[in-house]
Amino acid sequence: MAERQGQAARDAVMGRIGQVVMLHHGGDREEARDRFLGLWAEIGEDGDPLHRCTVAHYMADTQDDPTDELAWDLRALSAAEELSDERLAGDDGALAVRAFFPSLHLNLAADYVKLGRSEAARSHLSRARGTADSLGDDGYGDGIRTAIARLERRLAETPMNSPPEPGPPEGPGGETLGPPRRRS
Repeated sequence: MAERQGQAARDAVMGRIGQVVMLHHGGDREEARDRFLGLWAEIGEDGDPLHRCTVAHYMADTQDDPTDELAWDLRALSAAEELSDERLAGDDGALAVRAFFPSLHLNLAADYVKLGRSEAARSHLSRARGTADSLGDDGYGDGIRTAIARLERRLAETPMNSPPEPGPPEGPGGETLGPPRRRS
């Protein structure tokens, strides 16, 4: 009984995170950022790693400053490294911890590009590529693989640790540098 109550509480937190993600995708970035901060405070630095990973992963997207975005993406990666397949099995049997890493490393690579740190970007992009075999053959997996290839092409044209280019942190044609986010 206590185990089911614990599972229900975890599911409720994931549901609340999903609601904030929808708010953000609906265009209310500032409100989403405030609510993610509230969830982060509630979950705590030592809270459930899945909750911390998920909040930090999406919180990064709400940041205006690339340094703050990097900090949140680093928090997401740190929390993901604490996850176990057993923890995820309770939320979605199809999930595997290793499937988080291509997106997380791609986000970090994109953050480092925005900050003009191409060597660090290349390192995380290599990690993203190295873990991409864990992605499914679906739209999400295809999107991550496409974003990896796009950023690889961009970095191939960029000298090591060159200053960031002025303007918005977007790729050619206006697409963002990072991976598509999985919709909750």
